[in-house]
Amino acid sequence: MEFIASLWEFFLGRTDQVQEALFEHLLYVIVVVGLASAFSITIGVLTRYNVFAREMSLAVGSVFLTIPSLALFTIFIPLVGLGFWPSFIALFLYAILPVLRNTVTGLEQVDPSVLEAAKGMGLTNTEVLLRVQLPLAWPVILAGVRIATMLTIGIAAIATLVAGGGLGDFIKSGLARLPLPNSLESIWLGTVLCLLLAFVIDLGLKGLKTATISRGIR
Repeated sequence: MEFIASLWEFFLGRTDQVQEALFEHLLYVIVVVGLASAFSITIGVLTRYNVFAREMSLAVGSVFLTIPSLALFTIFIPLVGLGFWPSFIALFLYAILPVLRNTVTGLEQVDPSVLEAAKGMGLTNTEVLLRVQLPLAWPVILAGVRIATMLTIGIAAIATLVAGGGLGDFIKSGLARLPLPNSLESIWLGTVLCLLLAFVIDLGLKGLKTATISRGIR
């Protein structure tokens, strides 16, 4: 209880820093997941009838996840410098695979007979994609978006090591000052805020799922 009280006091004394770090972290999540989702869904749609292109895109996306986080954050520094951009590029590359894989899976799971029925009703290929395939695949695609979002929230804490800001600033500051006073509080504050941010955003994505998926598909 004494540590919780100390953590709360530490938080109250740094509300401005917390707000700034939360905004930076949230900015990474929104921009990275938004652009990575748009990119991955587009690639999934373009390669849906080309097995080679589809497997190649999945293989490339998988390679990005095998690169150690710190290495991926730092290799872009000579190209774009420190700060937002190396962090953004690394997080973008990490977020591609979950959305891409789920887009491919969702589109593959659409019953071919449904597509034939849609074409028999006079729909063009574009209309079939927009009005049949993507709506039916959307629950699976959205699950990939949720995974990419949670992944981004966690890995974005490393952005602090390349001067990218975010909630990782508290964790890095605490680790650098161990075992000085308030060092553990700083580490715990950054960690707890990451967990709370993930929880709130996941609730929002669940709400999005309810709002965008019909009961029949759910």
